[in-house]
Amino acid sequence: MVVKIVVYEDNKRLRESLLLLLENDHQYKVVGSFANCITASEDIRATQPDLVLMDIDMPGITGIEGVKIIKEHFPDVKIVMHTVFEDDSRIFDSICAGADGYLLKNISPLKLLESLKEVMDGAVPMSPFVAQRVFQHFRTKEIIPVYNLTKREKEILLLLVKGNSYKMIASILTISVDTVKKHLQNTYHKLHVSCGTEAVAKAIRHKIVPVE
Repeated sequence: MVVKIVVYEDNKRLRESLLLLLENDHQYKVVGSFANCITASEDIRATQPDLVLMDIDMPGITGIEGVKIIKEHFPDVKIVMHTVFEDDSRIFDSICAGADGYLLKNISPLKLLESLKEVMDGAVPMSPFVAQRVFQHFRTKEIIPVYNLTKREKEILLLLVKGNSYKMIASILTISVDTVKKHLQNTYHKLHVSCGTEAVAKAIRHKIVPVE
């Protein structure tokens, strides 16, 4: 299958080099090339590509904004970033915007073509440095468990953390002591603990409730 591709690149010389590279490969058919993505939605509607090669730093709006626009209207179109930027913010902003790959411009022509084929096969191609940054991010990122406590369960847990007895909690919230106990039993089950002491310790350690 021939892949229809659109190129966004404001550097004319580089854009022409990319077009030459792609047009000399029988797997790709260039259906559009643009110096900016100000009219990205109209561009994609007119050309109907399978794949977009997207620069980031372009006049008008950034390539990251261009990705958001394209993905909003054409979610099935694959988009690969092709940029000199290797900072974390642009990498993750691109991924969050919906980019299907992130390649640095120092990539070899052969590897670029291979990466474009990979994205059409369902992979998420990234330059080695970019992949390293992504993995480091997820290795160091704190993962906060989701316990799905209800608003009332969080209220009662916070009062428990602050040292209130069941009776005091019931008085503060104008509910019965039995209702407090029932909510706490549900909370203990969700937190995988067996008593109030363990619940308080876990609530503080994992910042489940906003303790000042």
